[in-house]
Amino acid sequence: MQMPVKATRFLRKMRGGAQAHLLGTDAAGAASCYVTKFTNNPQHRRILVNEWLGAHLLAALGVATPAVSVIDVTPQFLTAAPEVYLETGALRQAVIPGWHLGSQFPGDPLVDAVYDYLPDSLLREVANRSDFLGALVFDKWCANADARQSIFLRRRLREWLPDHDAAPRRKGFIAQMIDHGYLFDGPNWCYRDAPLQGFYPRPLVYASVRTLDDFEPWLSRVEHLPESVIDTALRGLPPAWIEGDEEALQALLDQLMQRRARVAGLLVEAIRARPVFFPAWRGQEPAAGQKR
Repeated sequence: MQMPVKATRFLRKMRGGAQAHLLGTDAAGAASCYVTKFTNNPQHRRILVNEWLGAHLLAALGVATPAVSVIDVTPQFLTAAPEVYLETGALRQAVIPGWHLGSQFPGDPLVDAVYDYLPDSLLREVANRSDFLGALVFDKWCANADARQSIFLRRRLREWLPDHDAAPRRKGFIAQMIDHGYLFDGPNWCYRDAPLQGFYPRPLVYASVRTLDDFEPWLSRVEHLPESVIDTALRGLPPAWIEGDEEALQALLDQLMQRRARVAGLLVEAIRARPVFFPAWRGQEPAAGQKR
């Protein structure tokens, strides 16, 4: 079980239906701030589990995504930070003290810029733009019921992308995949495979795709993902997040592992559903063992 870091200061509220807050913590190092989603958020407690699993699975696939941690929100912190609350209609709802989910902010929010949009001229220059293809593989596998979301940061590539072959001091734009709350159809914890869902809304990131080979190495990584990756993620989950949901979660994850061989077929269905996103597509079919 990963030990939590303590929330120490409120920075700002974030957009989105889960009503996340950016909080400073007592974590060591420069990246000590976390976009925090609370267990009693308006979407559902299961959203935290989805975020946790999504971050660990994407990292295992080699797709850039913020690290996640457990954030301890104490009664003393809530008393000292009256700005931390949820809203239901016109009513304020108190945040419950306890352990919540934090996605690490990439740097110091007071000095390090983070963007949720880049124009096409800069999007083409993103050093790990191919990660959007890995994210689509992942989102089809996990039945993401939301559009793919990302953030962009300009950092030294060698520090943020260890496998990048750029000069150590060169800076460039990096994409990180965020907001995994609506994997598994969100709080419903099921697999509704909708070909139009899970896409990043900018067609540019898919324009070079010609065959299923362009989704490597992520497609093979999904198909051969060891169960130990999920076991490791589960060991870090606070028991309170899944109390009463243990059997439902196990069934969900059993089915996730069974879906690994179906991902190629799901990708082809998605490409057919949005042909304008894939102008270079050759119409390749998945291998027989990979069909739905």
